[in-house]
Amino acid sequence: MATPDIEVGKVHTARDGEAMRVLVDRLWPRGVSKERADLDEWAKDASPSTDLRKEFHGGDLSFEQFADRYRAELADGDGADGLEKLAETVRGTDGRVLLLIAGDPTGDNHAQVLAQALREQIGESS
Repeated sequence: MATPDIEVGKVHTARDGEAMRVLVDRLWPRGVSKERADLDEWAKDASPSTDLRKEFHGGDLSFEQFADRYRAELADGDGADGLEKLAETVRGTDGRVLLLIAGDPTGDNHAQVLAQALREQIGESS
């Protein structure tokens, strides 16, 4: 089985082909019904902790500080469990996987960090 192509996208966009759609925000996005989101998974346990998210969005952390602390969460405890569960799901596909967020998918965000961690996790187990 080929390694899936992991990308980051916006949850508000409609389904594009056969890509697996995974919401990676801890909170459900405003203004998006479950039908419209058309998700295959909601991996909220792989998203940043509430405290970390609030610190970053409050401007208390640079993106680099946030990314380092988020990677630490993904390496230990609930975050590690969430990452492993998501990796197991993703390993079951050989197509595109879209990690979806409510915010701007092109900027500095947790989904970019998670996508890299997921690629590394899948690569380690191959």
